[in-house]
Amino acid sequence: MIQRIQSLFLFLGGGLMLAVLGFPFATTGSAIAGSAYFNDAVFNVRDNVALLVVYGLSGVLALAAIFLFRNRRLQMRMAIFSAIMGVLAIGLTVLFFWQDSKALESLALVRNGISAYLPVLGLIGLFLAYRYIGKDEKLVRSMDRLR
Repeated sequence: MIQRIQSLFLFLGGGLMLAVLGFPFATTGSAIAGSAYFNDAVFNVRDNVALLVVYGLSGVLALAAIFLFRNRRLQMRMAIFSAIMGVLAIGLTVLFFWQDSKALESLALVRNGISAYLPVLGLIGLFLAYRYIGKDEKLVRSMDRLR
């Protein structure tokens, strides 16, 4: 059913992964000419197609998994795949920032945006959803044994 706790965690995780699309990861005081991502003073998902695809896929899979409540095994697989995509997205974000940091004069100029924290909270929601889906599956299996 949609009102289960794992559905709320899937909604939270997917929503936070998709919310990254609207907020910046980091900002600088002024545009940096030699930078690939801070040339407009803002590093966000729209600066790189790979980040856009991975964050979008992670969020959409988590939200789609909400409606697979009748097939808990598939729902678990989709939740863990969404979490793996989220970890990949965070890794790519850190990698791209690290590669671009060579173009920055000083890292003290960079201020973290809200999207630097949203994916981590989204991953926590996805892992909690996976855990509660597993508990639900165990409960159903134990009830089937009693019949």
